[in-house]
Amino acid sequence: MSARLLAVRRALDRLTLYLPLLVMSVLAMGSWWLVRSMPDLWSGPAQTQVRREPDYHLVNFSTQVFNAQGRRTSQISGAKARHYPDTDELHIDQVRLVSVSEQGVEVQASAQRGIASADGDRITLLGDVRVVREAHGPSARLEFRGQRLVALQNEEKLVSDVPVEILRAHDRFNANALDFDMKSGQYLLTGRVRGVLQPSKP
Repeated sequence: MSARLLAVRRALDRLTLYLPLLVMSVLAMGSWWLVRSMPDLWSGPAQTQVRREPDYHLVNFSTQVFNAQGRRTSQISGAKARHYPDTDELHIDQVRLVSVSEQGVEVQASAQRGIASADGDRITLLGDVRVVREAHGPSARLEFRGQRLVALQNEEKLVSDVPVEILRAHDRFNANALDFDMKSGQYLLTGRVRGVLQPSKP
């Protein structure tokens, strides 16, 4: 047997020793490629992006909310409205709001625009805001004016973080921020506060 044949035979012997390892490596690489290439069948479908355009419109609308006893607690109306599904908010043009407390005190509000949350608990009034609570018992008439007021229905509160003007009977106040509790009739004015008090009539 020639030296060349011996060298070939030794090479074949070495190859047969490493052949199983080589085959396993090729199979492992093939499996890895197959897993990477196939779609993930076990994961759920990809979440679709929530649209940012309005999904419905309202024109000259009015909605009312009643409690369990059938008494109206609030009403929202407007010239136009658009619902945005990404924030689940209703944007209203020429908004009008009426809210009635448990004691029967009615508060009316109007603004150029309004943004109502999905549950109607939070309504942000924007542009030429005017909120009026008529006199009730010993409580004098109150009027709030500003460019941004937030009505919190469940808490029966009016809050603002921008300058606001308050008219109470014949008195006038101005402040940089407001926190008004409609249940107690108390309001907290912060920032630069100025007031003009008229003498009470005899």
